[in-house]
Amino acid sequence: MIPRWSLWATAGGTAASAAALTWAELTLPGQPLISDYALVAGGLVPVLVGMLALAGACLSLAYGLTVADPARTAATRVLLLAGAAGLMLSAVFPTDPGTSQVGTLAGEIHRWSAAVVFTALPVAGWTFARGRAGAALWNAVRAMSVTSGLTLAAYLAAHPATVTSPLINGVAYYGPMERAVVLAEMVLLVTMAVAAAGRRLAARATVTPATAMPAKSAPAEDAPGLAA
Repeated sequence: MIPRWSLWATAGGTAASAAALTWAELTLPGQPLISDYALVAGGLVPVLVGMLALAGACLSLAYGLTVADPARTAATRVLLLAGAAGLMLSAVFPTDPGTSQVGTLAGEIHRWSAAVVFTALPVAGWTFARGRAGAALWNAVRAMSVTSGLTLAAYLAAHPATVTSPLINGVAYYGPMERAVVLAEMVLLVTMAVAAAGRRLAARATVTPATAMPAKSAPAEDAPGLAA
C-alpha cells in the first residue's frame, strides 16, 4: 500500500525519537514530565530531536498514504498532520517550569499542542483501521489505538490539574503515565505503517502468480486470401 521508503522513514523517525528521549531519561536528572527535560542543562537537544523526529515519522506516513490511497485515508492523514504540527509547536514553544505558578503564552501553546498530539494519534489509528478486514495487522492497529486512548485517559485522570487527581493520588504516578502514553503512540505509529505496507505486499503476492503464467497464444487465423 505505502511505498517502502515511507515505512522505513516512519519506523526510523520513531526509533530516533525513542532513542533521544531514552537518552534524556538515562543521563539527566529525573523530571516529572518529558518536556521538563528541555529546561535542564543538556536536555534541550534530546527533547527537540525526539519531538521533531516523531513529527517527521507522522509526516512520512501521511505522505505515504497520500501516494497509495488518498481517498480512503483522508481523515487519517489530517489527524497525522495535526499530530506532526502539534509536535513541532511543542518543540518550538517550551513548557513552563513545574515550580512556576504563572502560565506563560509559550507554556500554554506547548500544553495545548501536546494535547492535540496525544488525542490525534489514537483517533488516526482507529480511523485508519475502521472498516478493514479482520486480519492480524489491522487488529493490531485497533488494539494499539484503544490502548493509547485508555492510557491517555488514565494519564489525564492522574494529572495534578484535574479534579480526579487528588482522589486517586495521581501526583505519584502521572509522570510514568505520560511516558506510557508516548510509548503507546510510538508503537501505534509503527504498527500503522507496517499494516499499510503489509496490505501492499499482500496485493503483490496475489497478483504475481497470475502475471507469471505464460500467456497462451491465440490460434492463428488464416490470412484473408489464403483460404481460397
